[in-house]
This record gives sequence, C-alpha cells and structure tokens, in this order.
Amino acid sequence: MAVADSPPSLDILVRNPEGFTIWNGPPFSNGEPRVKLDKVPCTTTKFSENGSKLMVIRSDSLISIYDSKNLIEIRSLQVPNVLAASISPCGTYVQTFQKSTSPQDKNVVLWKTDTGDSVFQVFQKNMTKTTWPSIRFSSDEAVACRLATNEVQFFDPKDFSKGINHRLRVPGLAAFELSKTPGSYVAVFVPESKGMPGNVQIFSCAKELQNQPVARKSFFRCSSVQLNWNYSSSGLLVVVQSDVDKTNQSYYGESKLNYLTTDGSYEGLVPLRKEGPVHDVQWSFSGKEFAVVYGFMPAMATIFDKKCNPLLELGTGPYNTIRWNPKGKFICLAGFGNLPGDMAFWDYLEKKKLGATKAELSVTSEWSPDGRYFMTATTAPRLQVDNGIKIFHHNGSLYFKRMFDKLFQVEWKPELPDKFGDIAELLNSVDSFKLEETRKQGQGSKTAQAHSKTAASNPSVQKPAAYRPPHAKAAAAVQAELFGVNPAGELSKNALKNKKKREKQREKKAAEASSAD
Repeated sequence: MAVADSPPSLDILVRNPEGFTIWNGPPFSNGEPRVKLDKVPCTTTKFSENGSKLMVIRSDSLISIYDSKNLIEIRSLQVPNVLAASISPCGTYVQTFQKSTSPQDKNVVLWKTDTGDSVFQVFQKNMTKTTWPSIRFSSDEAVACRLATNEVQFFDPKDFSKGINHRLRVPGLAAFELSKTPGSYVAVFVPESKGMPGNVQIFSCAKELQNQPVARKSFFRCSSVQLNWNYSSSGLLVVVQSDVDKTNQSYYGESKLNYLTTDGSYEGLVPLRKEGPVHDVQWSFSGKEFAVVYGFMPAMATIFDKKCNPLLELGTGPYNTIRWNPKGKFICLAGFGNLPGDMAFWDYLEKKKLGATKAELSVTSEWSPDGRYFMTATTAPRLQVDNGIKIFHHNGSLYFKRMFDKLFQVEWKPELPDKFGDIAELLNSVDSFKLEETRKQGQGSKTAQAHSKTAASNPSVQKPAAYRPPHAKAAAAVQAELFGVNPAGELSKNALKNKKKREKQREKKAAEASSAD
C-alpha cells in the first residue's frame, strides 16, 4: 500500500551579528523552537525561491551553498572582493558582483552550483535595484534574460556558452520584469522623455512572437513603476509613482494603479474608491484575485477579481501592508513602518474578520508556507532597539515571542504550498497538538496536584490582583493624597484616627439628644 508523502517541516532562518542558525518551525514542543543547525558565521544569507538551496556569504571572498533539506554544505566558491550575490529560483546558479576597475574586467559571473564552474561573465558598471540581479530567471528557470542598453537579452538557461540567443529591442528601456510561472512574458518600462509619455509594454518571451506587444499602457507624470505579475502570467499590476503631486495633497508625490492582461481584455486604471497613494498590492497565490491598500489615512483595503470587479471590502484603518497566505484563505491587513502596528486577520473564503492585534515596530512580515502562522520581526539596521520575533496564529492570537539584542534577518524556508494539506486539516492538526500539550502540562506530580487542591480549598490564599492600568494607579495615588485612601483601598493611619474621632462625636451627640428627651 502506497504511503502518502508527509508534508515538509517548517524551518526558520535567524541571523544576528554572530551568524545564522536554523530553527524548526511551529508547532513547537514545550513552546520553544529546536535548533536544527548551529550558528554559522556569515554576512548574508538567501534561500532559493523553491527552498532547495541556501546561499551563504561567509566573507568578502567566500560563498557557501547548502542543501536546505539536509543542511549540509554542498559547494564552496572563492570569489575575491564580492559585493553582492544572488541565487537562481531553483538553486541551479549563483551570480556574483565584484569590484571592477575597467570595462575589460567582467565583474558579473554566473556559477553553476553543482560543479562550481563559471558559465557566463559580463561587465556591469554599477549595481541598482533595476539592474540586479543582472540575469533574471523565471520561477521554473525555463527563461533567462538580462537588461542591457535599449534591449532585453535572452539566453538558453541550460547552456550559457551559446551566448545571447535573441534580443528584444525597446528604445529608452529603463526597467523590466519577467513573469513568474510560466515565464512566458516580459514587461518593460520606458519613462517619460522630451514630452512623450512613459509606457509599460508586455511582450512574449518567444522570439517569433516579439514583433508587437500583447499589451501597452501610456501615462504622464511617471517617475518610476512597480511591476507585479500574477502566478499564472496572465495579469500585470503597475503602480505608477510620480515624485510631484500636482494637487499638493501629498508630500511624497502621487501614485496610480494600472492593470494590464496578456489577452488584451483589460488595459487601464483599477477603480479605487478613495483618493491618495497606493500603499501595497498583492496577488493571491491562485492569481485570480488581488488585494490593494490605498488612500489617505485611514486607508481602505479592497479585493478585486481578474476583471477589476470589487469582491470584498476589508474596511478602513491605519494600514499600509497586506499579506495573503499561500492557501488563499487568510489575509493579514497591517500598518507597519511609521504606523503603530495594527493587524487585522480575515478569512477571505468565509468573508469575515477573525481577530485583531498589534505588532509594533515590525520591519518584516510573512505567512508560513503552510498558511497557518504569521511571523513579524523587528530587525536592524532599520531599528536598533526592541529587535525580536513574533509568531501569530491565523486568527491573530500570539503563539511565540523572542527578543534579541540585535537581529538582522528572519525568514521562513520557502516551500510550495501544494506540499501541504488542506488548510482546514492543518488547523485541526494544530488543535490536536495543542490539546496533547495541555494534557502533558496537566499531568504534574502528585505533590503539585495536592498543593493546588489545598490552595483551592484554603480561603486565605489570595487570588492574583486584577490588572490596573497605569493611569488608574496614578489616579489612586492622587486619591490617597486628597482623601487619605491608599491605592489598595485601605485607610491611612491619620484617616483611621479621624474616622474614629468622628464616630465618637456622633455617639456623644446621640447620647446628649437621648438624655435631653
């Protein structure tokens, strides 16, 4: 009888000044994570998109590649004066950027992780957000391409020795984004120039289909764009940012959200119901819906379908971040950065709010690959104090918290959501685990049980005092000064003395009145 493959374990990478370590993920035994890999000194770490490999920059000249499943080092690369490195989605390649003194120095090198051989080299003058990684891969590594002057260069990802396979010429090209899965399309951005509007175009990655774009959208007042592909490569969300707001309503400029489809069914603005900036945009993992947080504070949050029809309003609040869990069922709406850290958890399928909480000073946030837990972290150098990790249940209740003197990086090991079961079954397994832990904790020693029974039956044992907020304590202190009552509600010595004096005077007056009668 065939046995179904068990789902992979959740792992968490934690990096501080001493190096990185790997914890097992929740649910934790006895409420604490177990260390799966002891501390390894390093400066940077990065998982491949599919979670199969882990790239570790040990120093400015040494890069290690680990097998993420066994946590064993499988390759070591000696790269002098390395400034940055990136690993491909499936972990097949690592590319490095080194200091360069002349164009003759080919300072971007692509290495094959299996053999450690250099398979491609090219010169790159500088490294920016739009030009790094230099070579981009689709999620399945079926397509590889690179941004060059006025063109996108395509390569054979299985054999880079062939050189450039074909080129997509786009005059004025400033940025591009390859679709995720499948890597069948590429979106290119051309900024405004000499009175001509900027534009975003979508082209097919196949050479024979690149004569005409499959979609195009032009816009004025455009300084930069964010390109967001969905997971089926059928839709592209474009956040258009302008440095200047002509209405003078925002110091940070203005932003608009555009939507383009590869079949040409929609090219235009997303109909947002409130004026103001677009704070965050995220596709669901099915690629059939997307969520937007937008507008001046308090911001609005809305979920749209692939035709830009609103499906669900998540209300308004101090929000600028939205995270959709990998199973597509739960959503976390949050306000991080310069906002106080409010978080609202929603069940999208049931269309109801599950709970709300806070995670102040959070720098990073993400759902676990199985969709059951939500992790936030406060990290340096963004914040130098109160560094730590918090893990929440899907409904917002706090599951785990740990503080650090300094913390640089925290992230889940990536796993495909399909490797885990149905979310309802996963939640039931968590509930049974909690019940088992409760039973274990309840089975204490006989002495402890007897002591607890004695304490329960003894009326002299005091119950814990109710929580009193600081302002209530301050008010009680003022009351003690004015009326002679201390914060516990008891009379001070002077107040007790005066009380007895008043009682004696009352008794004396009562006696005099009765004798007069």
